Amino acid sequence: MIAIIDYGSGNVGAIANIYKQLKIAHCITGDLGELARADRYVLPGVGAFDTTMSYLRGSGMVDLLNEQVLVNKKKVMGICVGMQILADSSEEGALPGLGWIPGKVCKIDASNLPDAPRLPHMGWNSITLKREHAIFDEVDCHRGFYFLHSYFFDAAQPDDVITTVDYGSELVCGVMHDNVIGLQFHPEKSHSNGMAIFRNFAGV
Repeated sequence: MIAIIDYGSGNVGAIANIYKQLKIAHCITGDLGELARADRYVLPGVGAFDTTMSYLRGSGMVDLLNEQVLVNKKKVMGICVGMQILADSSEEGALPGLGWIPGKVCKIDASNLPDAPRLPHMGWNSITLKREHAIFDEVDCHRGFYFLHSYFFDAAQPDDVITTVDYGSELVCGVMHDNVIGLQFHPEKSHSNGMAIFRNFAGV
């Protein structure tokens, strides 16, 4: 069972619809008991860093997820803000992140953009794989994914970077450390490539 973590993010329904189409068992939940029983987790991503972390900590989910992810090694995939909160901290907010993947979330430097200040980075963009991983099986990297963000994950360890996107400069858009995966783009808005990501996550 894949638990789509419900913390008020607006895209949980879109993710659930994809898993329904794929006929993969899933639930949308913030219930601690249901989360403990799940096999793996999707942290969806719409909203601000501090708002997301504040809700997660206030709900009691952080302690439970720390146990399930860090101790029991259940797999988790964070999307957009759900990826950013995997870091230690963010320039967008003041609260600490989950710290599951070492690094800091930084604002995109608009001075590097060809038509500054074109933020947020919005729309389709191709990606570059830094290393092979099953999460990208049957993904067309040239076609890429749909992006909507002004911040990126500055990973402390280069080996944690699995994919980048070219937007004025090379920006990290995918990280992985042990059983934790983070994706900056929105697979739920990325048609067949997104469907492949969600299907692959159910089997990695």
